[in-house]
Amino acid sequence: MASLASADVIVLGVSKDSGKSHDKFTTKYDLNFPLLLDEDMTIHSAYGTWREKKNYGRSYMGCARSTFIISPDGVLTQALYNVKATGHVARIMKLLEL
Repeated sequence: MASLASADVIVLGVSKDSGKSHDKFTTKYDLNFPLLLDEDMTIHSAYGTWREKKNYGRSYMGCARSTFIISPDGVLTQALYNVKATGHVARIMKLLEL
């Protein structure tokens, strides 16, 4: 996070859960970035992150963990869907040439 911050990269998280749920999650995992509320699913819909998921043969709707890189002038330059946590920061650093 320090490397991203030193390069003026802003990291935000988004979840459709309630404010109370966000507070508990942020505290439990000691998040070092803001977690935005999207209870009405406006952001999820705009970015196409609410998708069909499958787990153990069961299909259901859920949020696809995703990363979006937006340039300082507001242009979406990268949209990465279904990302895995392991190694993800290194991949983003490489994409950003940091």
